[in-house]
Amino acid sequence: MVLDGVGMGEMPDASQYGDQGSHTLRHVAEFAGGLKVPTMESLGLGTLVALPGVRPVMSPLGARGRLTERSAGKDSTTGHWEMMGIVLDQAFPTYPNGFPLPLLESWCERVGRGWLGNCTASGTEIINRLGQQHQESGRYIVYTSADSVFQVAAHESSVPLEELYAACRTAREMLVREHAVGRVIARPFVGAPGDYKRTSNRRDFSLVPFEPTVLDRLKTAGHRTITVGKIDDLFAGSGVTDAIHTKSNDEGAQVLLDLASKPGEGLVFANLVDFDTMYGHRNDPGGFAKALEAWDEQFARLLPMLRDDEMILVTADHGNDPTTPSTDHSREYTPLLVAGPRVRAGHDLGTRETFADLGATIADVFSIPAPRHGRSFLGEVKA
Repeated sequence: MVLDGVGMGEMPDASQYGDQGSHTLRHVAEFAGGLKVPTMESLGLGTLVALPGVRPVMSPLGARGRLTERSAGKDSTTGHWEMMGIVLDQAFPTYPNGFPLPLLESWCERVGRGWLGNCTASGTEIINRLGQQHQESGRYIVYTSADSVFQVAAHESSVPLEELYAACRTAREMLVREHAVGRVIARPFVGAPGDYKRTSNRRDFSLVPFEPTVLDRLKTAGHRTITVGKIDDLFAGSGVTDAIHTKSNDEGAQVLLDLASKPGEGLVFANLVDFDTMYGHRNDPGGFAKALEAWDEQFARLLPMLRDDEMILVTADHGNDPTTPSTDHSREYTPLLVAGPRVRAGHDLGTRETFADLGATIADVFSIPAPRHGRSFLGEVKA
């Protein structure tokens, strides 16, 4: 269970990414005057980090720890790939000064539309600035961020969604080798000049993982791998047997509750993206806090549904501190909460060396070959 963007304090190399001082959870809690997350509190969140409103419970009901991102980078693809065993020595390329013009012109020839923008920008800012010109000219809005992304925005009444998605697939085909960005993202929006709004019809087009992941190993061994949210897109479908796309945290949580109510075998790998897209990137700490509290209520309903042979691992893929001037991801540690009937209560997993410990643990659970990176903590948490 990935709470997208819910970081837990700057990593030692945060200054190399311009993220010194970032602490998503603490700053959100401080802004809100205290967080009310009793479910995560009961599992030991307050013993991991001092947070206003969250008590350090003396006897947590689950195991807890802190994860370190070992890969270079701080984007969603890098974080999720590392969870499944791939550690990147070199970050995906970024384009602070925009994409090379020959590349853009070649792309435009193939998709039949021109471009606007080609700069680093906030998604909400650039559609308000260039949205009317886009609608009048029919040209795509192309932009990037501090992350390795090629983002294409288009108004849903000016460019059909399928045409936008096709243009992004073309970009994905072209952005390889030295230009192999982590993701191409379709960013549809609606509304009128001065009141444009992005929609939930976003689509991510990631690279195919460079080597087999834990998802691939599970699928090969005959296990079901059910993804919820954008997970399927981040792995380009590799290793996924069932993909459930969702449009909000609430929808994702409801899918989890539905899955938990049914018998089945395998891995459910889920992402709740609203923390990141709706509140982190928009520098909205108040909304971030309310979303965390809403998730905690849903989590409280999910925990009692876990059967005797099930457990849940809750973490994040990076930070996205909404209280800093930046609207980009932040290089932070991430929380790790582990719960289930057979999980050793109160166990401190410490600071793990890599997100890949998650993948190694999952491989251990299903008795499949372990990934190259990561160390299983299954033996530590089994009661």
